Amino acid sequence: MIGRMNVVLTVILVLCALSLVNAQYQARRLFIELERAQSAAKQLDLEWAQLQLDQSTFGKHARIESNARRDLNMLTVTPDRTQYLTPGVK
Repeated sequence: MIGRMNVVLTVILVLCALSLVNAQYQARRLFIELERAQSAAKQLDLEWAQLQLDQSTFGKHARIESNARRDLNMLTVTPDRTQYLTPGVK
């Protein structure tokens, strides 16, 4: 009877130990996933900040105008260069 009880307690002890090992493994795996997700979030935050900076830089009116003048050879509109189209007139 005592031998049987020892076997049952040993089996329960082994199952508890295996359960503990499995729980620690799962905790480590989830912790590693969490660190990877936090690293990816930090990277995305950096990219977002860079994109906002780029947007504020590239969206300025003076920069757009200077690029249009330099790269596209555009000039400001004056009344003597404006052409008006009227429907029906050839």
